Amino acid sequence: MEYISTRGNAPVLDFEGATLAGLASDGGLYVPREWPRFTAEEITALRGLPYAELAAKIMAPFVGDSLSYDRLLELTRTAYGRFAHAAVTPLKQFDEQHWLLELFHGPTLAFKDVALQMLGLFFEEFLARSTQNLTIVGATSGDTGSAAIDAVAGRAKVDIFMLHPKGRVSDVQRRQMTTVLAPNVYNIAIEGSFDDAQAMVKRMFNDKGMTDRFSIGAVNSINWARLMAQVVYYFAAALQLGAPDREVAFSVPTGNFGDVFAGYVAAKMGLPIARLIVATNVNDILHRALSSGDYSAGTVTPTAAPSMDIQVSSNFERLLFDLGGRDGAALAAQMAGFEATKAMALTNAQREGASALFTSARADADDMAQAIRWGWEAAGELIDPHTAIGIHAARKSGLDKSIPVVTLATAHPAKFPEAVERCTGHRPALPERVGDLFERDERYAELAGDYDAVAAYVAERATPKA
Repeated sequence: MEYISTRGNAPVLDFEGATLAGLASDGGLYVPREWPRFTAEEITALRGLPYAELAAKIMAPFVGDSLSYDRLLELTRTAYGRFAHAAVTPLKQFDEQHWLLELFHGPTLAFKDVALQMLGLFFEEFLARSTQNLTIVGATSGDTGSAAIDAVAGRAKVDIFMLHPKGRVSDVQRRQMTTVLAPNVYNIAIEGSFDDAQAMVKRMFNDKGMTDRFSIGAVNSINWARLMAQVVYYFAAALQLGAPDREVAFSVPTGNFGDVFAGYVAAKMGLPIARLIVATNVNDILHRALSSGDYSAGTVTPTAAPSMDIQVSSNFERLLFDLGGRDGAALAAQMAGFEATKAMALTNAQREGASALFTSARADADDMAQAIRWGWEAAGELIDPHTAIGIHAARKSGLDKSIPVVTLATAHPAKFPEAVERCTGHRPALPERVGDLFERDERYAELAGDYDAVAAYVAERATPKA
């Protein structure tokens, strides 16, 4: 499998190269040159497989010759053997139409574990083949940081520098990052928003002074390997609900568009998805883009769903590329305009292509609270604020009752105990495996929202190229 950049001017790479590179050298994102496609018979044959085996089957076409199938299966069994539920991503039923896909049974209680446990193993596998050291630089709005740190802490040939917006992640989210005291882990709290942190990360990938000295890699969903691993749970849920003989819809709380783009990839691979519902909070750039074609960034508004407090959705570029005829030069010009003005109108082809599969909904604080209460009162389920936004969008979808609607539960409710307790009167407890989180020591740096300060901090601590 070959990987090409959405902006058309970066080297073509194989899976190993794309995984270690993260962001393309032209500022674009790597995508497969073509989408592998399964027949209905091949999808039917996937029914009943354990999650690790299903994951290997789904990922194998993307991995290509970079790993043998047997080695890939060994890695999936290692990654998902750490999850606290035997099903890895179990389904729960709310009512006759609505289902919850629990993606928070990994070590850091968030959906990011499903992908990042795999990504950490891919890094280790590929780095063992070379003399290269990898400097991972990432930004997190909450859950990516802890999941990425857990995946690579203590691993050889890897240093990780994770930026988070100071005061804009929950206490649990922060402590899951800052209490990991492995010598290769560096946490940085910056003044500003997630978008500011993400912009610094992308700038570092294009800073020749840094890339000449260090091999910089990515763990955010700009890294294709991470997004690829998320495709699997769409297949897992749909197969349990009757695919390929029955269509299934998914409601996805999202800010950076990676999680829902994985659903788009599943559909391109042949999974019969009736609808992908993009659920946003008041930071609603994706809702505006999909409903009116207006992809314009505003000011980030802090909310009780901090992982969605984003106004620039990096992975949306992958969708625009695919819907725009895969014209890298045209997309590069379109994205250059957006980066200069923070405003962009989708083309007719992009709008029409998106409307064939995507709808969207926006939830404010009251909508979110009502959804949390509904989950508790209707089904006895405590759900976190992000999942609640997905539930709100799912219940507003108006889809025919014959189509099951699966909402992705992206985080354990105990990561946001105050918000859940305010709505239900019940305070969710942390699972025993992380129950001592607030007794652990923290370690992190605080830096101004200034690129030069962050770059200097990384340069002083990272391992240079051999």
